[in-house]
Amino acid sequence: MKHYTFLVFLFSILTSCNKELSFENENFEKQSALPCKEDCTKITIDIPVAQNIPVVADSINKKIFRTVEEIVSFEEKQLNSTDYNQLINSFISYYEEMHEKFPNETFGWEAKITGDIEFQSDQLLNIKIEHYTFTGGAHGYQGFRSLLFDFKTGKTIFTNQLFKNPAEFRAFAEKEFRLKYQIPEKENINATGLMFENDTFQLPQNIFYTEDGLLLYYNSYEAASYADGPKEILFPYDKVRKFLLYYN
Repeated sequence: MKHYTFLVFLFSILTSCNKELSFENENFEKQSALPCKEDCTKITIDIPVAQNIPVVADSINKKIFRTVEEIVSFEEKQLNSTDYNQLINSFISYYEEMHEKFPNETFGWEAKITGDIEFQSDQLLNIKIEHYTFTGGAHGYQGFRSLLFDFKTGKTIFTNQLFKNPAEFRAFAEKEFRLKYQIPEKENINATGLMFENDTFQLPQNIFYTEDGLLLYYNSYEAASYADGPKEILFPYDKVRKFLLYYN
């Protein structure tokens, strides 16, 4: 009996080792039941879900979910959901609650979130989340989020963990950024109308690994006004590999 139990245990280990991390997109959507002629309130989420290696997949899926939840939540009301179905229900319910309080002031809301695998290697996984939300005001907000993971462990890789020397890369990136956007070397980084906090160049919140190189992407309001739009700069890997701890 002990021998049989050991064989079952050994088989389960070998089977799990042969599995590879995979992804399957799942779609969630809901529209408010309140009557509407146009601009009906709707939320759509199409997101990759990791599978096959439980501990790794769970770490990745939790991070993706919390990011999506953050995107569709509100400053005055965190949705505090436990899964995507609860999340879309909470979004619609909150709209209907606001519409009941302010029926003449609440226009149709919209949330659309799409996730894809931007880059994958044996070291690193990069999930790109494109999002658009409108919950009132002059315009909606759209942008991109970059989620970076250690492919073997599923643990989140933060920006300062990408580089051998973050300060050295930041100095390099600022020089290249100034060249692209024609900001004089000795002038303040905001001299041409940018909006870096404390008048100091910073790396963006979102850095993407792409097939063409390392992309630094500043969403609207991160480095410039909404009217000026996002800012970005792409570095071929040959140019930045010496700075990177993770590379293809």
